[in-house]
Amino acid sequence: MTAPLEALDGMAPIGLDELMACAMLQTRIDRKYLLPAAVLHTLLDRLPPGTRVLEIGGARRFAYRSLYFDTPDLRSYHLTAHRHRRRFKIRTRVYEESAECWLEVKTCGPRGSTVKQRLPYDPHQYATVEPGREFVDGVLADRRVAGEPRRLRLAPVLGTRYHRTTLYLPDTDSRVTIDTGLLWRDGDHELLLPGMAVVETKTGSTASQVDRLLWRHHCRPRRISKYATGLAALRPQLPAGPWRRTLRRDFAGAVRRAAPPAGVRFAGIPVPAAGEPVASAVLT
Repeated sequence: MTAPLEALDGMAPIGLDELMACAMLQTRIDRKYLLPAAVLHTLLDRLPPGTRVLEIGGARRFAYRSLYFDTPDLRSYHLTAHRHRRRFKIRTRVYEESAECWLEVKTCGPRGSTVKQRLPYDPHQYATVEPGREFVDGVLADRRVAGEPRRLRLAPVLGTRYHRTTLYLPDTDSRVTIDTGLLWRDGDHELLLPGMAVVETKTGSTASQVDRLLWRHHCRPRRISKYATGLAALRPQLPAGPWRRTLRRDFAGAVRRAAPPAGVRFAGIPVPAAGEPVASAVLT
């Protein structure tokens, strides 16, 4: 879905340091929208004046790879599926162009806000949380999530890949991310969502002009979690109440296929598929 994004070519850039200084928003309100290409094109043609696009090294579209971790009984998934106040999400995220990697823990804050805490991480350790267990356990304890004090057994469950473009809205010092080329991988199976984009506004307490623009065009926020909705789409036996409508309407054109053989390399680093055991010593 590169054609609609061409509308951003003439937009003024913003660098990463300036964007983080203006709109870090580690505690924020997230609103997510699933848009077909035609609607995305209309949105980009009507962005508010002054909107800027993140540019790093001349690039404006960046490849992301995330790996989500959960317990054997999928505690994180089920807490999210049942909208539990103490839900959490744990992942490693790699920025493929730079090989920068982070270990991230997301929890639920006041009034439905999202609190994200993260730790710089060695990309060689992408497929395990063990080097960062003290950080993970500390965040979960501080946020009083997961339901019990004992240490959780965590393993990789679901991988995602997509390309992201980030916009800065100066009127509210907020961000908008546009994710395209969406792909989920669960063991031997992959799910693709062609022709669709996830647009996410990340704001403080005030809705952005992009939110209001979408509302005027009858686009309402969708209940979607890249981890939980993707896993529900790949594992239909799981409870999927919060995302049932999204799965029925927006994932109707999803393509399922067998995953390619293991051994895909990222920046020269072997990355196992989600759910595969971490056998290489470099990843332990």
